[in-house]
Amino acid sequence: MNQVNFRTLDLNLLRIFDEVMAERSLTRAAHKLALTQPAVSNAMRRLRERLGEDLMRRDGQGLAPTPRALALWPQVRTALAQLEQSLNPGEFEPAHADATFVLAMADATAAELMPGLVDILEREAPGVSMRVMPLSTRNPSAMLEQELIDVAVGYFPALLAALNAPTPVEGGHGLAHQRLFDGQYVCVMRQDHPLATQALDLDTFCQARHLLVSFSGRPFGFVDEALASLGRERHVVLTVNQFFTAGQVVAHSNLLTVLPQHFLSVTGVFDRLVVKPLPFQVPTVHVDMVWRKRLRQPSAHQWLRQAVARASLQTLGKIKV
Repeated sequence: MNQVNFRTLDLNLLRIFDEVMAERSLTRAAHKLALTQPAVSNAMRRLRERLGEDLMRRDGQGLAPTPRALALWPQVRTALAQLEQSLNPGEFEPAHADATFVLAMADATAAELMPGLVDILEREAPGVSMRVMPLSTRNPSAMLEQELIDVAVGYFPALLAALNAPTPVEGGHGLAHQRLFDGQYVCVMRQDHPLATQALDLDTFCQARHLLVSFSGRPFGFVDEALASLGRERHVVLTVNQFFTAGQVVAHSNLLTVLPQHFLSVTGVFDRLVVKPLPFQVPTVHVDMVWRKRLRQPSAHQWLRQAVARASLQTLGKIKV
C-alpha cells in the first residue's frame, strides 16, 4: 500500500470515487457528475495509482468494489457530507424549499400514508415534491445504500432483526429505522363466499383456494412459512404483487387472501368483504421507516422523516375496521 501524501491529493478524486461507489457504474456516475465517462475512468485510475490498490473490478455489466474500496467509502462519504454541510449550514426551510424526495413503499402503505403527506406538503412545503417507487423486496437496504431512495416504509422483519442484533451484520451500521405503527394480518373473503358464515379453522383454511400477495413474485410467503412450521400448506392458485389487486380479485371470486387489517378501510371494496381472524399464529405487522445514517442534507431528511411519522399518526386515527 502506498503512503498517500494528503497535501498533494486531488480531492476531486474522492468526490468521483464516492459517486462511482454509489452508482456502481462509470457511466451513471459520469452522468450525475456532469462529466464524460472517460474522465471518470481516468479519475479512478489516478486514485488507484495514488493508493497503490485496485478499488473497482468488473462484475458482469457493472462494477464491484474491492475490500479496500468498501473500507474507504464510509469515511470518504462522511467527510464529504460534513464538508457540504459546513459550506451550506442553513437549516432546511420547508416553506421555501425546492426539493424532491424519493420513497419506496407497497401500494397499501402508499394509500394509507400519501394523503396525509400530500396534506403536509400543501400546508407546509408547496415547493417540495415526492416520488413513490414500488417496493419489490422485504429488504430495501440495497436501494438505500445505492441512494435510489431516501426512505423505505414497510414490513421488513429480517432487516430489522439484523439491525437490532447485538452484533450488526456487515453494512447494517449504515442504516437507521423508526417504528411507525403495528397491525395484524387477517383472512379476507367476499361477503357471499361459502365460508363467510362458517367458523374458519385450520383445516378449512388449508383446503380453500388462496390468493397470495408477494412483492417479489415468489409463490411462498410468511403465511406459508407459518403453515409449514405446523406441517401444513395451503392451495395458492394466484399470486399478485399488490394489495389493491388482491382486494379487488377477492371481492369478485371465491379466493381467500391474507391482508393487513389496517389496510382494509382504504381498499375501496371493504363493504363487500368479510374479515376473519387467522386460525394460526403469524407475526405482528411492524410498519417501519428505514433510511441511511450518512446523509447529504441531514436537516432536509429529518423534516422528511418527521413528515412521514406525522402522516402515519393520521393513518392510525383513520383506521376503523
